[in-house]
Amino acid sequence: MTGMLASVANLAEARLAAAAGADIIDLKAPRFGALGALPVSEVRLIVTELRGQRPISATVGDLPMCPSTVFAAVQEMAATGVDYVKIGFFPEGDWDGTLEILRSMAAAGVSLVAVLFADQPAELDWLPRLAKAGFAGAMLDTMDKDRGSLTEVRDAEFLRAFVNQAQAHGLLCGLAGSLRARDIVPLRELAPDYLGFRGALCHGARRVAEIDVNALQYIRAMLHASTATA
Repeated sequence: MTGMLASVANLAEARLAAAAGADIIDLKAPRFGALGALPVSEVRLIVTELRGQRPISATVGDLPMCPSTVFAAVQEMAATGVDYVKIGFFPEGDWDGTLEILRSMAAAGVSLVAVLFADQPAELDWLPRLAKAGFAGAMLDTMDKDRGSLTEVRDAEFLRAFVNQAQAHGLLCGLAGSLRARDIVPLRELAPDYLGFRGALCHGARRVAEIDVNALQYIRAMLHASTATA
């Protein structure tokens, strides 16, 4: 069954998402970029209050693919106690070196999720390499939120291949990227493990708007309705 990931920017939003039944509470700061990171102190506060209620993920920020920089950020975020640490694989930089340096962290039990970007070259051959490095999951998102939703950036054939290959290699698979209610049914048919939402949960500009509980409940109901009828 496809679950719902709700991206939240503070404790108040995290409480709303948990109460509304979001399957994963995802901590990020949209005002700082596609994968903007919340302060570690705030992440720790949210984890302390919501630990055990829902799985919690957190991004480490829009970082250059510099192995030592990414490693330090992942190490710091993992220490907060989140269930998953999300790392954006941004264009250019040292992807191989970053993957290699994170092997030890994955081996130590940190659940790492790689975020690849559909509006950038997102080669599917990275999926087996992520699995071999010990990553727990792979997510397909978008960098430029003004280009439209994931379904407008990539065709169904590519999205299906991403989901199938990720799951074939034992990776938890998520799809996100300016998703709206209209995207739920076609993406649910691909059977990803979860769909990620932020803008659809807010009224107003994604980067500054706050989550609206009615929008959150509506998206969750849509997702579960499509699941029930699939």
